[in-house]
Amino acid sequence: MLAILLLLGGYILGSVPTGFLVGRVWGVDVRRMGSGNIGMANVLRTAGKWPAIITMAGDMLKGFMPVFLARFLTENEWVIAAVALAALMGHCWPVFLGFKGGKAVATGAGTTIALAPVVGLVLFAFWWGVVLVSRYTSLGAISVMLLSPIAFLGAGQPIPYVLYTVIGGSLVLWRHKANARALIKGTERKIGQKEDVHVR
Repeated sequence: MLAILLLLGGYILGSVPTGFLVGRVWGVDVRRMGSGNIGMANVLRTAGKWPAIITMAGDMLKGFMPVFLARFLTENEWVIAAVALAALMGHCWPVFLGFKGGKAVATGAGTTIALAPVVGLVLFAFWWGVVLVSRYTSLGAISVMLLSPIAFLGAGQPIPYVLYTVIGGSLVLWRHKANARALIKGTERKIGQKEDVHVR
């Protein structure tokens, strides 16, 4: 019963559409502008810096909190990893937005920091490094998802956590398939690039 409650809680918390809610406070429906995504990058593009910062913090927190709570309440590493995946799926397919959500980069960062704080923070710093150098949030996301399983395995993390980075990372990569094509074609938008119409 505890495992079911933790999984349900992870999904529900992950479903909270931070970017959409923050955008509405700033008078913007992020689903109808820019890329149409509810994540930090599109909030930055359509609403501004502070809404984007709040969105990223909120998305990370909704990934961090259910995993942190699961680790506090149970020692079952499979359950904890499953809760992390539930939060990730909640962001991608939120019940509150008709199962049309984001790409789960910040939420995934929150889950990995809760699972393995040192490794998670290093991966988060790596993501920011790639973004700051390249100006592409998608390139940072793709890079860190490919690196995460290697980092978790190399750091001696439990197998369920490593498998989570493989499955969760694959999900995030799949959600970025259009971005990957745009990067190859040279048409991907850089971070902060303004866009006033829905283009995807």
